[in-house]
Amino acid sequence: MSSSLRFEVVGEAFKKKAVEVPAPAERPSEFFGKYVFTRQKMFKYLPADVYKKMCDVIDNGASLDLQTADVVAAGMKKWAMELGVTHCTHWFQPLTEGTAEKHDAFVEHDGKGGMVEEFSGKQLIQQETDASSFPNGGIRSTFEARGYSAWDTASPVFVLGDTLMIPTIFISYTGEALDYKAPLKKAIHAVDKAATDVCRYFYPDVKKVISNLGWEQEYFLVDEGLYATRPDLLMTGRTLMGHESAKNQQMDDHYFGSIPERVAEFMKDLEIQALELGIPCKTRHNEVAPNQFELAPIYEETNLAVDHNMLLMSLMKKIARKHGFRCLLHEKPFAGINGSGKHNNWSLATDTGILLHGPGKTPTDNLRFVTFIVETLMAVYRHNGLLKASIMSATNAHRLGGHEAPPTIISSFLGQQLSDILEHLEHSTDDELIDVASKHGMKLDIPQIPELLFDNTDRNRTSPFAFTGNRFEFRAIGSQANCAAAMIALNAAMAEALIDFKTRVDALIANGVDKTKAILQVVREDIKTCKPIHFDGNGYSEEWQEEARRRGLDTERSCPLIFDRYLDESSVKMFETTHVFTRNEIEARNEIKWETYTKKVQVEARIFGDMCMNHIIPVATRYQSALIDNVHKVQEVFPAETAARLNAKNLELIEKISEHTSFIAENADRLVENRKVANRIENVREKAIAYHDTVAPMLESIRYHVDKLELIVDDEMWPLPKYRELLFIR
Repeated sequence: MSSSLRFEVVGEAFKKKAVEVPAPAERPSEFFGKYVFTRQKMFKYLPADVYKKMCDVIDNGASLDLQTADVVAAGMKKWAMELGVTHCTHWFQPLTEGTAEKHDAFVEHDGKGGMVEEFSGKQLIQQETDASSFPNGGIRSTFEARGYSAWDTASPVFVLGDTLMIPTIFISYTGEALDYKAPLKKAIHAVDKAATDVCRYFYPDVKKVISNLGWEQEYFLVDEGLYATRPDLLMTGRTLMGHESAKNQQMDDHYFGSIPERVAEFMKDLEIQALELGIPCKTRHNEVAPNQFELAPIYEETNLAVDHNMLLMSLMKKIARKHGFRCLLHEKPFAGINGSGKHNNWSLATDTGILLHGPGKTPTDNLRFVTFIVETLMAVYRHNGLLKASIMSATNAHRLGGHEAPPTIISSFLGQQLSDILEHLEHSTDDELIDVASKHGMKLDIPQIPELLFDNTDRNRTSPFAFTGNRFEFRAIGSQANCAAAMIALNAAMAEALIDFKTRVDALIANGVDKTKAILQVVREDIKTCKPIHFDGNGYSEEWQEEARRRGLDTERSCPLIFDRYLDESSVKMFETTHVFTRNEIEARNEIKWETYTKKVQVEARIFGDMCMNHIIPVATRYQSALIDNVHKVQEVFPAETAARLNAKNLELIEKISEHTSFIAENADRLVENRKVANRIENVREKAIAYHDTVAPMLESIRYHVDKLELIVDDEMWPLPKYRELLFIR
């Protein structure tokens, strides 16, 4: 397809897809949560006693009886039908990285030959679905299909289109979790209990600790017309071939730049619909790479934040198409430029309003702050390999370790001030804490510029787990991943660290040690223990790779082997003692991880082979034939000596094309053979390893020659849109 024709395709696609963005109310606060069954709507549509009981269910985990559920369902139905709703669905998060739903209409026979709108408490609370048709790691066989979804009362019901969406967990008939939400809620409960117990050393009135999450969603937009002409983007979400553009992100002119008009309209439409669904969108901006952008919300309770992120990703894909775009959530859709992550800003807070990872103003606050910082480091240190496994995937593996993405070694950046505090505590013998300032001022000698408040830490873009002033930023999560996987591992590990901390402190207190001295003694021990995880330097350096090995940190880079960390005895023990997973559930999930890895690489290899043989080689050969024909014509027209001089460059190109096409053809055949060999392996782990070691590397080696041909072959003949066309929105 010629360049001019490619641009015509884009233009036509945009003209067809361009839409009028609906005008919002005057202020977002006026339409925020419009389609969510919030407490305000509960109060309006439910009897007072039922409203009060539902608040107890949501806030304190009280049981919900069927009689009350019937009343709640009736109120929900009334509210939903006023919005034009005709169906309901249980909306859950199976182990596919996406969401699932089965829609049922609000209809039943009325016994008189007609229909009546019905929605019962039983339909609200529970729904049956086929558990064998979702990834289950062998927990469910095809002939053992029954599974159940159950309403998560902590996540508000919402309306999408004509459907009442009910957030739920998803479990098998035998009780194992087949989703992300069920174990996430268990991990949140575990850290709540453990952190509350430790908090009471400092604040006896604390009744609950909340795990908070603020995700930052990065994504790419590409013109839909160009997207449709790229089989690799259609099938895999990334470009399997393509030479880098002469201009990409090297000028640093896209980051925080003026948002393109078409993109701004998309963002506006997206934010309006997200806000109406209760997603608290706060920030939008251009990211570093061309065509890359970011959306970030105000932080929320972790369970709700995960639901909102899953909902947002679905909205982004749908709304992008209305504006003539396709939204790419793959972690590395384009080689040679930044990939997309989903930074998870994580913290713990009490029901009394204390941010546990935030500095305080009193000695008690400071001791609490240091305690929770150190125990977080202990959790990350003990389970650094597991945390890496929680964010690893076939797609995220392309992103980690390059172009601002953190490396495949989990370490924690603290910044100079906090590092100095821990260093002081480790070596001090007194019981006094030094002051912990949250910010410090800097007066610039520039007229009209006020004093700036600087945070107590700088930023380290190469750190996977960085302290950023009052929270930790887990930067390694991939753009299309479900945040829950990382949050399950992190919250469970934190719960284990806090339980161990309290056990040791209580033992000292029981032996007559003063409480403050006991806390300081255990904190000092843990500062020394977790020291290997603390690294404030350049995570990209070769020196750090060697240093990390010396410190005993997990430096494995093979995706299938990294998944082994879930099955370490320390991981299994941690998950079982915190009641997050059983061993059976962990083993099943690992089977799914290995199967998913294999299938993703398998699909890429198939598409890549087809593109090489059906797109690249035929076009390269056709261009080569044109060059050969030109050589013969020159020889016919000019004397031999002149013809030889004039044909020199063409002959060189003809030879290069032959070299590249021969390599591609030969290795495309080898790629098929390697796949066949790997496919005969029955063990899912060994098969994934074979795909990693013998199939995935061939994609890169063959791609090198395809990308070289792109620079040689006539632009009018090249069959695929190039990076210079894909990466710059017009």
